[in-house]
Amino acid sequence: MGNKHLDGKVTLILGAAGKDNMGQVMARRFAKEGAKLVLAGRNEDALNEISKELDATYCVCDITKKEEIDSMVEETVKHHGVLHSAIQATGWGYLSPFLESSEEDLIKIMNLQFKGPYQFFQACIPAMTEGGSIIQISSATATIMLDNHAAYMGTKAGIDHVVRTVANEFGERNIRANSISPGLTASPMTEAAMSAPGLKDAFLKEYPLGRIGTSDDIAAMAVFLCSDECFLSGQNLQVNGGLTLRRNPRSSDIDASVAEAMAKLEN
Repeated sequence: MGNKHLDGKVTLILGAAGKDNMGQVMARRFAKEGAKLVLAGRNEDALNEISKELDATYCVCDITKKEEIDSMVEETVKHHGVLHSAIQATGWGYLSPFLESSEEDLIKIMNLQFKGPYQFFQACIPAMTEGGSIIQISSATATIMLDNHAAYMGTKAGIDHVVRTVANEFGERNIRANSISPGLTASPMTEAAMSAPGLKDAFLKEYPLGRIGTSDDIAAMAVFLCSDECFLSGQNLQVNGGLTLRRNPRSSDIDASVAEAMAKLEN
């Protein structure tokens, strides 16, 4: 291909240990753009496989454990000498009615989606001695509503605000920090749910650009945010086809759409 936008950029992607998940899709795109990759997550077998494919290195890391985050960044610097780009792409699509969210689940999601990313940023910033780019994969639901998703949405929105703090405090070190907010995304994790008759249709009509997003859409934005052309910082980029101009469907809308689709199948 032509110019490689990320030639030589040492890039750490946390959340790349699920087969063909968003982190792995980004990793493949970043490899094509010339980045030097360090891939991380909890599944060593998956990390080993994609690292061999992309000539990358990997670290096993549980984002809820500060010592593993610190060790991951230390290993990255030990191997490459510096860190240019850091992407936090882990998450837990926790669904629960508001009044039924347990204390155990609240602690789990806060550790995964607030404390963990916070400590990830803390570890990465000192390693960015030449400046760099931090990306948090957020969600459109940090801005617009989705039923039974309060704990997920609240922790995503909270860490988005921390991203703005990082952008404000560390811009003088030429460190940019931004969030990317997908909507419903076609991926191995959502494949089963979206195959349910009528479910995808309930969401699709809320997207002005007329399609559900893909991990490739997110990877394209991440490439720009990590490139030297980028002059954005402290932003929450809604890479979701205009979804936030409208809304997510309510639970009642989804139920009606599924019921209609099932009725058509039965006739």
